[in-house]
Amino acid sequence: MGGGTLALAHILDNIGSGRVIGLDINHDDVPLIVKEHPRIQLIRGDACGSFPKVKNLININEKVLIIEDSSHTYENTLNVLRTYNSLVSKGSYFIVEDSNINHGLDFPNEFLSGGSYEAIEEFVKENDDFIIDRTKERFVITWNPKGYLKKIK
Repeated sequence: MGGGTLALAHILDNIGSGRVIGLDINHDDVPLIVKEHPRIQLIRGDACGSFPKVKNLININEKVLIIEDSSHTYENTLNVLRTYNSLVSKGSYFIVEDSNINHGLDFPNEFLSGGSYEAIEEFVKENDDFIIDRTKERFVITWNPKGYLKKIK
């Protein structure tokens, strides 16, 4: 409902620069305070289908970090990783949320064939521009095991 988006925008307010592009299928439950924040731009639609729209919003010199927090299924997560990885700036991150599904946290049958964790492993096998940065898990407990992908090329 926009809470994470607003929190990120407030961090950027403190830094004095940056913006957040929030992409979701539905923004009906997003409060007005989020929708009207000057650092937030919301896009409604499917992540992969909305890629051209998102890409057109990003200037070539902008530093880009992406947080993927959609359905957490293997197929969708891998598709988002494959589609959006080119937007991530070298030295920045592609963060995949909730990769603990079936890796410390059991979920319903829709995840029996894998989820975000397996998609991450497949993505880094086929893309050597990214490494899994386990240093971001230094507090041991995480919702995102292997989910911090640092762009190195």
